Amino acid sequence: MDNSKTEQFVNDIWDDSIIPELCEYIKIPNKSPMFDPDWEQHGHMEKAVLMLEDWARQQPIKDMQVEVVRIEGRTPVLFIDIPGDSDEVVLLYGHYDKQPEMVGWAADLDPWKPVIKDGKLYGRGGADDGYATFGSLTAIRALQEQGIPHAHCVVLIEGCEESGSFDLPFYIDKLQDRIGSPDLVVCLDAECGNYDQLWCTTSLRGNLTGTLRADVLTEGVHSGGAGGIVPSSFRILRKLLSRVEDEDTGRLKPAGLFVDIPEQRTEQAAKAAETLGDSVYRKYPWAVQSPEPSESPYELLLNNTWRPTLTVTGADGLPSMVDAGNVQLPYNTLKLSFRLPPTLDADAAASTVKDALETDVPPLSKVEFKVDSTMAGWNAPPVADWLAESMQKASAAFFGKPSMYMGTGGTIPFMGMLGEKFPDAQFLVTGLLGPNSNAHGPNEFLHIATGKRLTSCVAQVLEDHFTRND
Repeated sequence: MDNSKTEQFVNDIWDDSIIPELCEYIKIPNKSPMFDPDWEQHGHMEKAVLMLEDWARQQPIKDMQVEVVRIEGRTPVLFIDIPGDSDEVVLLYGHYDKQPEMVGWAADLDPWKPVIKDGKLYGRGGADDGYATFGSLTAIRALQEQGIPHAHCVVLIEGCEESGSFDLPFYIDKLQDRIGSPDLVVCLDAECGNYDQLWCTTSLRGNLTGTLRADVLTEGVHSGGAGGIVPSSFRILRKLLSRVEDEDTGRLKPAGLFVDIPEQRTEQAAKAAETLGDSVYRKYPWAVQSPEPSESPYELLLNNTWRPTLTVTGADGLPSMVDAGNVQLPYNTLKLSFRLPPTLDADAAASTVKDALETDVPPLSKVEFKVDSTMAGWNAPPVADWLAESMQKASAAFFGKPSMYMGTGGTIPFMGMLGEKFPDAQFLVTGLLGPNSNAHGPNEFLHIATGKRLTSCVAQVLEDHFTRND
């Protein structure tokens, strides 16, 4: 592959076609089913997938077949089949559903309004994960433009990832014969430690979500009349959370939520920490000036990738400030999100948490922890020599620096499914979600230059995959 030709071709496609299409895509509020239960009636998901289908059909890729596959009541899947020069299969994965708006966007930004400034495309879903379809097909086109052979490629773009991919297993079963047995999986839905080199994700944490509710009354009563007699439902929840989390350090308490961290992963975390330094924590929009965590960047990376954590992501039963009268509240509910070590059984973790929260209920209260979802994590198999060499070559060619390995604190349910289904496959899990890109939060952006370079890197890996046995 002529790297200069690849780079020029990819850059031109991004500038002339991908960025304008991504701008239109960002305008569509196609929130994932968990956040828009009436997604079918609203039609935003349909508009998004048809837009991607239309763009894909316009690409002059040899013998490509493009189809929107549907199962009644489930989000559609964009399925693209591209015959190759060998029977081996490469599966390229992404998703087109989005997280909800979130508050806190800058005055000149909006989740559904594309804005380009300082080399970044702002708006919901551009980096997570609208670019995946465009990047995958452009990488394949880059090879075909130079007459370079590649394996049989299958592109699968789902519409339920941000809800835990609960629709996806049905499509995997439906499309099993057409997908075949991929020996390489390319996932363009992950993070990057910086925008200076190619990053490969080696692990993903699992996720357990649930609602914790404490009831003390059947209706609200005067806080002066009940205070000192009726316990506060909020205090009950506070006490229960202390069973599972140390409020001083944030470390979770149940031993059943921890695993032994593989030596290779600690070594990779040490190298990543050495490369990233204090950007491991400085990349976040802290409320305090000059934050200085007590732990080293190395320990922070392990906390974020291989140790369990808890976040309270929502609450119910608390009136807004303007409606907060002097009332002893009858109940409070908290939405809890546990990130789990990659190799931990998510269902077992749910049982551990449920037992900790519901056993020995505090006096004069009713307590329930309802498990909403459990999603397994993923730990990559050992990287084959050819893939390690290819990633280094690609990163050097298009970034000018070596590739790096790092675990990721988030969850991509599809990787766990594929890891079980295709245990011998190799994985290139990578993406554009670098420092301050803020997926799921306000001011999400796609780093355009990195999107271009990453696309060229994927083309290099696809070439090396084909020639690895020569």
